[in-house]
Amino acid sequence: MEALYLLVPLSVVLVFAALWIFFRASDDGQFDDLVGPALRVLQDDDLPPK
Repeated sequence: MEALYLLVPLSVVLVFAALWIFFRASDDGQFDDLVGPALRVLQDDDLPPK
């Protein structure tokens, strides 16, 4: 029972920290272009040998 006095506030702080990190990354534009890098892998940019 005494462990709950430590674990509940610790988990609340951990959730708020995770939300803060997510919204900070969202505001910085981390999730703006999710399709572009996946499509760039499929494009063949290599030049043919001469």
